[in-house]
Amino acid sequence: MQATTKRRTDLSTVIIGDPHAAVRQSFRHYLESAGRLRVLGEAGELSRLASLLEWQQPDVVLVSAAFGPGLAHFVRAIKRLPPGLAVADGSPAPPLVVYGLGNDSDVVLALARAGAEALVSAEASVQELVEAVEAVLRRERYVSPRYGGILLREVQRWSVLHEGHTGVRLTRREAQLLQLVASGLSNKEIADALSLAESTVKNRLSLLFDKLGVKDRTQAAIFALANGVLQQPLVVERASLPEA
Repeated sequence: MQATTKRRTDLSTVIIGDPHAAVRQSFRHYLESAGRLRVLGEAGELSRLASLLEWQQPDVVLVSAAFGPGLAHFVRAIKRLPPGLAVADGSPAPPLVVYGLGNDSDVVLALARAGAEALVSAEASVQELVEAVEAVLRRERYVSPRYGGILLREVQRWSVLHEGHTGVRLTRREAQLLQLVASGLSNKEIADALSLAESTVKNRLSLLFDKLGVKDRTQAAIFALANGVLQQPLVVERASLPEA
């Protein structure tokens, strides 16, 4: 074996989620034959993919947009919670690369807010997909160029909404709450995750929204997206907010 060839055990690992077996097999063949990644497993359903992630620890997860409307919820659950998987020891969830995306800006924004590290269009080449994987393995984000305008417009929309409220500094607890809200969790889900009363969460969010100068959860999510709050590691500290 040549010295420049990586040993199989040295390769970064991946799990592939796609409803089409032929696509999964094609990706597996390409990635493994090129010596780029070692495939730990594959799944044709989101429930199966979630099960794999309960006992496997891949370096990256490739997941297809073909799974449809439930994908953003899945990404949110893997990246942010659920309460039973709150990352108390600080271990991060694996980065998620969503590929095969179309033109629906709402879907793209929902996945970005949910925490997907890479968003790759359906028109992308296999090489672009590999570039996205390599980017997230370097702890970077990747977005296909065609989605740059969508995200920029969202940031600009935030700038208009938030004009006159610049220079806001958040405490660690406030940033934690904002991450959970921006990830789409309800007050009850946040309360369960943090072992707080739902009324306490409601009061704290009201204070946070006033501080940010936003009117609702959507505007709060835009703030989080525009200011990089969603890119910060989320470590859930149960009962970290004192009961009111």
